[in-house]
Amino acid sequence: MTTHIGANKGDIAPTVLLPGDPLRAQWIAENFFENPVRYNTVRNMFGFTGTYKGNPVSAQGTGMGVPSLSIYVTELFKDFDVQTAIRVGTCGAVGPLKLRDVVIAMSASTDSGTNRRATGGLDYSPTANYELLEAAVSAARSRNISHHVGGIATMDLFYDDSNALDILESLGVYAVEMETTGLYTIAAKYRRRALTICTVSDLIRTHEVTSAEERETGFKAMVEVALDAAFA
Repeated sequence: MTTHIGANKGDIAPTVLLPGDPLRAQWIAENFFENPVRYNTVRNMFGFTGTYKGNPVSAQGTGMGVPSLSIYVTELFKDFDVQTAIRVGTCGAVGPLKLRDVVIAMSASTDSGTNRRATGGLDYSPTANYELLEAAVSAARSRNISHHVGGIATMDLFYDDSNALDILESLGVYAVEMETTGLYTIAAKYRRRALTICTVSDLIRTHEVTSAEERETGFKAMVEVALDAAFA
């Protein structure tokens, strides 16, 4: 067991899906896994392990923001030998996207200081694992899921009054969220595979949003793409 994950060695699969919301982790386990078992309840950040088409797989909630995600991802990689981590979360669209579109993140720009802290001040560019990225794109195409592949931005502030969105949009960034730059950087440190697949939950410019219930228990398409990519 670790400080934040109350599991034993072998309780967590080598492949883990990472929703921010622990109740989405439960929903994933109940709707996609065969014989799911809950291995973590510490701080109500639920984690489950089961199988998907015979493959061992886990789902672990990470909370919101880079600091929270970094705790869980570091412990998963360092203490539980997780090899593949795929974030399945929500994002706010900056570019010309629609609600419920899937975004597969090649890279994650950021306004967070965490990467500079980790690299001694360097402007490190966190990127996805290419094999996972390619497999996810293939899965989305084969399932005829509306998707976009490109850069996203991990931002520290959910409510941001600056002009950051204008700058990001001018640079072709598709969407903003709060975790991916941490995931990609930690995965690079531990030489593990990582990818973020997000569903557009709100359109920032027009203020269109999905419901809280849908954000918790919906967005089936991105989970299907993530599982297809993980076990391609």
